[in-house]
Amino acid sequence: MKEIVFAVTNDLNNDRRMHRICGSLQNAGYSVTLVGRKLKKSKPNLSKSFEQTRLTCFFTKGKLFYIEYNMRLFLYLMFKKTDIICAIDLDTIAPCAIVGKIRGKRLVYDAHEYFTEVPEVMERPVVQNIWKWVEKTFVPKMDVCYTVSTSLAELYEQIYHKRFLVIMNAPPLRQINVEQKQDDDKFILYQGALNKGRGLEILIESMKQLPLRLLLAGEGDLSTYLRKLVKDSGLQDKVIFLGMLSPEELEVVTPKDFLGYNLLENLGKSYYYSLSNKFFDYVHACVPGLSNPFPEYEAINNTYHVGIMTNLSVAEIVLSVDKVLNDPKYYEQIRESCRIAREIFNWETEEKKLIDIYNDIR
Repeated sequence: MKEIVFAVTNDLNNDRRMHRICGSLQNAGYSVTLVGRKLKKSKPNLSKSFEQTRLTCFFTKGKLFYIEYNMRLFLYLMFKKTDIICAIDLDTIAPCAIVGKIRGKRLVYDAHEYFTEVPEVMERPVVQNIWKWVEKTFVPKMDVCYTVSTSLAELYEQIYHKRFLVIMNAPPLRQINVEQKQDDDKFILYQGALNKGRGLEILIESMKQLPLRLLLAGEGDLSTYLRKLVKDSGLQDKVIFLGMLSPEELEVVTPKDFLGYNLLENLGKSYYYSLSNKFFDYVHACVPGLSNPFPEYEAINNTYHVGIMTNLSVAEIVLSVDKVLNDPKYYEQIRESCRIAREIFNWETEEKKLIDIYNDIR
């Protein structure tokens, strides 16, 4: 039985992509270990079929955290029995690549995003240059690479002349209640990190003109600021903060909503070429989503029409929401398209591609 170690920098419990990947490979006959970090507020590991390990660090953020975590991960990997080491994003790639070369292990790189162009990195040129050096140094050393969207794969291939495969962030097919939604109390749902670049300030401003309520499921760097913004705007009755929800809790909440929100500021290639979890979550729940006309979302919507393409502004958001509110037939047409698309974009399809990737590693 081949053994695989996956390395991330989060605390494991809310990483749905890694839960799916690790679970699928464990079920396919591999012995899988997922390594992350333990935070002071971390809850016990969720029960999974694969092994989970958390590394405890003294530092919790900034460059000292990354240095410490990478050192601890290096030591862990040096003595962990494994055949394949998979680095998730650039913040784990250095120790994975170095240990892999020292021990003669096969190396895999899973790029969840275009790390050097996320807003938190782009706004700090020195930090960005460091991560660009890390990318340039270690990505070419990986034996197999894959990412979350075709656009990102093509971008990486142009830069490194190295093949990147695609494993989308699509959820598994589940039975859901897709009956016609009631007209009395309608919600817009945003699920994900409350971070810069997610268009959340503009969404909250839009709520002043919309006859719906807003649910924000998640926490992040802007949690305190957004709560104050809602209070200062007098929108406490219209905007509800749900906090961090487990994947199982989101599966209950999402299908009950009228619209999903998936608008981003164009703050770099990582956002521009994204294909997010939430986009597919809305499709699977038959909840029409508001998305940017960015390449990946537009390509899917042009074929399946699973949502409304709109730009990030108060006027555009209000116009798009009013359109579906005032045209129930149009709204139901989108929901029917979601029913069709969910049979195509799902983890059952992506899982087969994933297992083929690892079966081909020799």
